[in-house]
Amino acid sequence: MTVSAPHQVASLSDKLARFIDLTVQERMCLAEVQSELVPVRAGADVIRAGQTYRCVYVLSQGLAIRYKVLHDGRRQVLSLLLPGDLIGLPGCMFESSLYSISGLTDVVVCPLSFDAMFELFRRQPRLGAAMFWIAGHEAALFAERLVGVGRQSAYERVGRLLLELLFRLQIAGLADECSYDLPLTQELIADTLGLSVPHVNRTLRRLREDGLISLRGARLICLDIPALSRLADFDGVNLGRQRVPGL
Repeated sequence: MTVSAPHQVASLSDKLARFIDLTVQERMCLAEVQSELVPVRAGADVIRAGQTYRCVYVLSQGLAIRYKVLHDGRRQVLSLLLPGDLIGLPGCMFESSLYSISGLTDVVVCPLSFDAMFELFRRQPRLGAAMFWIAGHEAALFAERLVGVGRQSAYERVGRLLLELLFRLQIAGLADECSYDLPLTQELIADTLGLSVPHVNRTLRRLREDGLISLRGARLICLDIPALSRLADFDGVNLGRQRVPGL
């Protein structure tokens, strides 16, 4: 499996527009704080665990992962980051970052200082409310993933992750109705789900043999989304319910 780099470029405006209807003034204010773009090569860390940061970043282009390496070298991948995602939360809130963020592909990030963000929220409080909504939405995704890792079988876990990627990539414009270029290698899937690489390989083979997925090179096709959803106890509808009530 290979990682393909999306050509899509996304801004914080694109992300927030999924949650609220942005006014012209709000878009102008967001553009003001997104003037700097920083390229980072694939495999390099945007944020490194243990270092101090006083900013967050918008992932403007490319794919990245949030991860943590234990003292003995074992790695836990916490999430896949897509264009338009905010990165650096919640690690930037501590004295030093709890996690690292590394580009799966060449990425472009836009740094947002705390001062700039707080001034933005002071001038445009609706944007602060939308950012709060985003944080809550992402916390719910973490909780759902924890349920899967803690209680589901490897077969269910892998199926759930593949479905979650489908719906998230659809929202980001990087997947069609039932297929996408799989952004995670088998090693990364293993590190995300707490499995070994051979176990992931066997599980993917079983999902193919059961007629639930197909793999054509890096292209993953979900052949039976309802059956896969029942298997994984997954409700993709909740991923799409992102609008902030009243805004």
